[in-house]
Amino acid sequence: MTVSSDDLVLVPIGAAGLRALAAGDLTAASRITGFDLPEEYRSASWLWQLRHEQLQSTPSDEPWVAWIVARADDRRVVGRSGFHSGPDADGMVELSYTVLPEFRRQGYATAVLRALVRYAEDHPGVRILRATISPDNAASLATLAAFPFRHVGEQMDEIDGLELIYELPVG
Repeated sequence: MTVSSDDLVLVPIGAAGLRALAAGDLTAASRITGFDLPEEYRSASWLWQLRHEQLQSTPSDEPWVAWIVARADDRRVVGRSGFHSGPDADGMVELSYTVLPEFRRQGYATAVLRALVRYAEDHPGVRILRATISPDNAASLATLAAFPFRHVGEQMDEIDGLELIYELPVG
């Protein structure tokens, strides 16, 4: 499954790629995924370990979590994205994306968010798309403001601290 938006492709890393990334083997992960994964991926080892462990207990989450974000024309990796898991019992999925520092302020975050919204809208099991953002993350808040998400509350995340919760009904 590949999701396209504007000039980007979003491609799941898959269980084998996550296993390699969790082990810190960027070369193997690049070979497995078919993308030249940047060094910045190594710094997200905590995320790859988390998602690798998640797939051990919930293999059905594989197509949802941990996607490569690359430019369609030259396949250069500009970030990562995905969802925290597949749809829960209420049909909710929480999105996640990061644009690598050298590619920020070039419209990639908006394109990734557009692709994630489109994917959620097209998936019959999804009814609610959620985004959680630190109140200090002005860039992400501005990106989200261009979409019809509604602020519905806040939560304390054990890793990220205080987060504002936004939701968008879909489907």
